[in-house]
Amino acid sequence: MATNAEMGRAGEEAAASYLTTVGLCILDRNWRCRHGEVDIIGVDGDTIVFVEVKTRSGDGYGTPAEAVTPAKAQRIHRLAGLWLAERSGPWVPVRFDVVEVVIADGRGPLLSHLRAAF
Repeated sequence: MATNAEMGRAGEEAAASYLTTVGLCILDRNWRCRHGEVDIIGVDGDTIVFVEVKTRSGDGYGTPAEAVTPAKAQRIHRLAGLWLAERSGPWVPVRFDVVEVVIADGRGPLLSHLRAAF
């Protein structure tokens, strides 16, 4: 059985692969600062997309997206502002997505992409 950290890494890999196949150009992964971390940052057309990846082995504790609480969403909004502030460029549209990944025993990952989730 995989540890939570291993499952999380596998989920992020699956999410990054999926997002690339649907046309998202990944700019940054696991971007960190002293205030927290953003899993994936990419570009979709002219929009900067901040992606939170939530991986679970099942839905016994609710869907993975339900783990993105209002406080977590607010933290990601704040982190997005910090990431954008590090880059001096024109104002661009921003979107916040969640990719749910369920990795059940013996099956490949099942993904659900929630665009503009918060």
